Amino acid sequence: MPLRMRLGVDDLLRCRFAVSPLCQTHEALRMLRRPERHGYHRSWLRRMRAAVAGLDLAPMWLFLPPRGGYTPDFLGAPPGEPSPAFADELARMRSTDPAMARREMARSLACTPGAAESPAGRRVLADPARAVQELADLTERAWHALLAPDWARVRALLEADIAHRTSRLAAGGWEALFTDLHPDLAWADRTLIHRTPHHSPAAQEVDGRGVLLMPSVFVWPDVVSGFAAPWQPTVIYPARAMGTLWQEPAAGAPDALVRLVGRTRAAILAALDGPASTTTLAQRHGLAPSSVSAHLSVLRDAGLLTSRRHGYRVLYERLPLAVALLDGRTG
Repeated sequence: MPLRMRLGVDDLLRCRFAVSPLCQTHEALRMLRRPERHGYHRSWLRRMRAAVAGLDLAPMWLFLPPRGGYTPDFLGAPPGEPSPAFADELARMRSTDPAMARREMARSLACTPGAAESPAGRRVLADPARAVQELADLTERAWHALLAPDWARVRALLEADIAHRTSRLAAGGWEALFTDLHPDLAWADRTLIHRTPHHSPAAQEVDGRGVLLMPSVFVWPDVVSGFAAPWQPTVIYPARAMGTLWQEPAAGAPDALVRLVGRTRAAILAALDGPASTTTLAQRHGLAPSSVSAHLSVLRDAGLLTSRRHGYRVLYERLPLAVALLDGRTG
């Protein structure tokens, strides 16, 4: 039965977006258990093979059922800020109330027959405070091994998705925003409907808490929703253009463009196939951020790029003239 979230006026005022490195870490781990999700991430997985092999993920697998089911909310609690630091989110996870953690872990273990009665299941339920700290330690190791090296790239794509979604909201209202997030989401009569294979109550009132929307590069092909108190109702959906996330920079640019703007600027322009920040482009091309910033300023002044501020960062995008030059259509 679909999950129906009724949103009142106060809820619409409190709907928001966030980027959560903690949530992305757990979604990355969940993705490792679902082979059908690997299509967009095969090159990343090849790079991470040794790192994955070096992690003992058995304690985490207890709470990440491979074929769906409930995952404890404290593992990826909705962030209170739009873009929190991983260290702050991890500290919040470590401070989880043991009684609440036990309830959530018991609910999660119940999704897998025999899990609660297994030695590992009995151990975590007998000492939930210790289990929280051990899961936090494992989460920290997974973050540094799997996601931290690429976080600038991942964050840029997530922030670009949010920029697109907010423009949809500005142009077409809540219906344009919600109906564009995922095929399993619908919007009707101020109700957000998640068509889920799992049994859900017919309808739930959001009670003025609003809905937190979080793009993810690892949740595809699903959309995940959470509603349990005391957490803010949350929807995690696949980010746009995630298929380009692990693409290497373009091999080259048209010779005419190289002669016009120089090899480095042409390479930056060719690789800018989605919104990106100075830091992201510097990492892609192995250049100093100050050097990339200077090149971007020239390209923007020449009418080839546009820039917009998103939070504390400035994202750059190609303008139609740049696309035409890259296609070789100069006249």
